[in-house]
Amino acid sequence: MSAGQRRESILAAAAEEFTEAGYQRARMARVAERLGVTEPVVFQNFGSKPALYAAVLDRAADEMCDLLATEAAKAVSVAEFLAGVLSPGHLDRMHRRGNPGVLFADAVGLTSDPEIAETARRSVRKVARVLTKLFEQGQQAGDVADDTEAATLAWWLLSFFASHGFRCAVMPHRPQREADLAQLTLQMLTVIDPDGA
Repeated sequence: MSAGQRRESILAAAAEEFTEAGYQRARMARVAERLGVTEPVVFQNFGSKPALYAAVLDRAADEMCDLLATEAAKAVSVAEFLAGVLSPGHLDRMHRRGNPGVLFADAVGLTSDPEIAETARRSVRKVARVLTKLFEQGQQAGDVADDTEAATLAWWLLSFFASHGFRCAVMPHRPQREADLAQLTLQMLTVIDPDGA
């Protein structure tokens, strides 16, 4: 296995570990176990748990950007794309253990480590740029509200995603309220045709 392939395999195993256990509970030994190597092999390639987590987060941001662009390209309109990503089932899946939403949710709470904090900022900003472009396209097509700057809409959407854990933890009657909040957000972001056409 080449050095590049080894790093990629470690990143893949670490992504599984971090999304399943969360950063605090994840163990480098379990990353090594997943690969069938010793723990020092993982450290030789990444140096530390924070450095490995930062690399996983960076990679997850690239994958998230690619996924957003792919899903948006499949949709008939940006409004249709937004309806899909705002659906409560989609939000729940993205934030379930084993999915990338867990990485981003963890990362914003790990600001005490400068390496992770900087990677989290860079990664989320990368996703925000992709969303901003999508909102700009929607504004040009006339299906996204154009009375607010596209970047502001992107950050609003990211904030809605980021507060998912808070809603899960404390909101009563969550399934219905989650659906209502998603609908309210969709109405705020998109142009609603009064004739329903």
